[in-house]
Amino acid sequence: MKLKFLLPLLAVVILFASCSHVYTPALYHQDIAYQPKPTSFDTAKSLTYVSAGLGGYSNTNLNDLLISGQVNMSRGHVFNNFNIAYGGFAVFGDYQNGSGDKTQPEYFSDKFFSAVGGRFSANAFVTSGNVDFRFIGMEAAYSHEFGSYADFRKSLNAQGGYYVDPRTDLFSIGLTTEVIFHNRNDNTFQHGIRGFLGTTVGHNNLDDTYYSDETSTSRMFRKIYPKASYFITFKNYFGTFEVGSNIFVRFGYKF
Repeated sequence: MKLKFLLPLLAVVILFASCSHVYTPALYHQDIAYQPKPTSFDTAKSLTYVSAGLGGYSNTNLNDLLISGQVNMSRGHVFNNFNIAYGGFAVFGDYQNGSGDKTQPEYFSDKFFSAVGGRFSANAFVTSGNVDFRFIGMEAAYSHEFGSYADFRKSLNAQGGYYVDPRTDLFSIGLTTEVIFHNRNDNTFQHGIRGFLGTTVGHNNLDDTYYSDETSTSRMFRKIYPKASYFITFKNYFGTFEVGSNIFVRFGYKF
């Protein structure tokens, strides 16, 4: 009887032990972030936003942890039924290896990563009462990664035989929709809820190795990723909370 229980347990252990480690860029599907913009009911039609935030997320196989801090600066404008924003950002973080097998030749405890990049955002909107309906918009982000984790991926790619995406330059783009409104008696107290759906473009080496047996439909859905954002501002202060494949919290000041 005991053997009947031990055999399935052993099979599960072997399965998890044989799972290959997959290494992707530190900002893969993490480069898009909410960009604030003035609303139709703001007095100022152009504003500068500076902020800092903290994020946490896992890698593709959900076995490693990435913690990062981020600083952002952007400029936003509102026109008749149209918004744009653009800016730059810098990221500093730690990639923590979730593998407990220290005998593996590629094993490491943690590695540093950093990145710099730029973002652009635009949307069309209509206003009804105290609400701006930003019914359609687009977001784009470019980032370049530095640090020991990026060097590690390049080294593994040169050796061959590993599942690794060595890219350090990423470009992501997608569509958004948002509702932003102000409190009835205070137009400086605003709330926004935004949805994003997009993808990172360019060739991924993992498509030729780790995901080589995927169907075209599965590959398409794997590359599309969503994000949901909540934005709040009161007078000159603002904050955002974002969820998707990550959790990101940010606070800032506008002027």
